[in-house]
Amino acid sequence: MSKNARVPYEFVDMSVKEPWSSQWKTRCRTKIKGCHGMIVLVSKNLKNADGALWEVQCAKDEGVRVRGIYIDGATSVHKPSELYGTLCESWTWDNVKSFIESL
Repeated sequence: MSKNARVPYEFVDMSVKEPWSSQWKTRCRTKIKGCHGMIVLVSKNLKNADGALWEVQCAKDEGVRVRGIYIDGATSVHKPSELYGTLCESWTWDNVKSFIESL
């Protein structure tokens, strides 16, 4: 979606592209603090993704707004406890756009 010419937003990939290290959480927290919001792609396997779950909890701890977006057939039964109290919606452009515009 970020490459779609009709999308009036700039997306920045803030992912940490390295294995877990002693400095990973520090660098990751710094990146998360610089965000206005976080969109979490909720898949059927998210509950097993320790790094992603830490990132979600970090964002919540830092007061960054979080929205879950269900992908690949995931539903509320796949929502990890780190997202309890967080609105999760189906993947539609209107849902993503609404969240981004609310930031």
